[in-house]
Amino acid sequence: MSIAILPDDQTTIPADSKQVKFAKCEGFMQTLRERIDAYFEVNKISKRDSPSMYLKTFIILAWLVASYVGLVFWASTPIQAVLLAVSLGTVMAAVGFNIQHDGGHGAYSKYPFVNNAMAFMLDVLGGSSFIWKRTHNIVHHSYTNVTGVDGDIDLGILGRLSPHQPRFRYHRFQHVYLWFLYGFITFKWQFRDDYMALIRGRVGETRVPTPKGMDLLVLVSGKLTFLTLAFGIPLYLHSWQSVAACFFLASFCQGVLLSVVFQLAHCVEEASFPLPEEGTLKFENAWAVHQVETTVDFARGGKIATWFTGGLNYQIEHHLFPQICHIHYPALSKIVQETAAEHGVRYTAHPTVLAAIKSHFNWLRRMGQPIAQTA
Repeated sequence: MSIAILPDDQTTIPADSKQVKFAKCEGFMQTLRERIDAYFEVNKISKRDSPSMYLKTFIILAWLVASYVGLVFWASTPIQAVLLAVSLGTVMAAVGFNIQHDGGHGAYSKYPFVNNAMAFMLDVLGGSSFIWKRTHNIVHHSYTNVTGVDGDIDLGILGRLSPHQPRFRYHRFQHVYLWFLYGFITFKWQFRDDYMALIRGRVGETRVPTPKGMDLLVLVSGKLTFLTLAFGIPLYLHSWQSVAACFFLASFCQGVLLSVVFQLAHCVEEASFPLPEEGTLKFENAWAVHQVETTVDFARGGKIATWFTGGLNYQIEHHLFPQICHIHYPALSKIVQETAAEHGVRYTAHPTVLAAIKSHFNWLRRMGQPIAQTA
């Protein structure tokens, strides 16, 4: 049985996905860890519990509450409802990028209770922090862009994101229609994925244990909280048609933002989609090298992009050190890039969001062409 190699001070966890293996850890990650640790020691700052992160959380949650209260209790015209629904969908994505994401990775605080409280924001938004930690944290972060293992690059028959996935004739149009379908990802995990995972006991090849005790309480209370906020209270004050329209618009905006930010880091022309050797299921590269070469940063100098996406435009740094608060990623990126260059590891970054979007568009179009043309 292979072990999912996780970075920083996180304990190794047995993987329930297909048992692929990486080459032995080499000097790159060892040197990188030493330099990253030295950065925090020299500057006398903590990897977590950043005052800037607490302030950012307050601002985002205030934006969330204002958008929700305004939409449910104040909006009286269609234009007000539309604007507030878009605002709500946008800030829900910001909550996911920043608060829930850091909490779910244990990067928000050194106190598990605080991390769990922040991770619970996903439950409030209709997902499940219990399931997310067992799929995203273990599988995606261990086997990034590995076709058949990393479920985050698997759209089923709807799209082809990897050169190792089957192609259907209608995929030739995926660079056009997938942008619209991205908006439905939130509906999918709010009303289908979590429930199917609990019924089947797995997500793809990843086993999902039956939640018990506190895990079960958190999951159930989260679903009830989401349904109450999304439908219970609004339906008491408004018609079902208005509630349905506003819910659709907010969730659609959230889905587009969440999907696109992820795709810009992994499903672009510059990212690699390696496969392990047949028989041994072993990769030529070590885990850390694999993470850097299957991931692409974007808009590293963009303060707005960095603030809104929770540092996920520094996706390479996040994959190497997911338990470090994203507030530190801009500074760490210089260390990572320099160390990668010294060890001959390919490090790629798009200069702007637009450049990353263009690369994703080109990748979708390329993957939609006949396989002979994309070989």
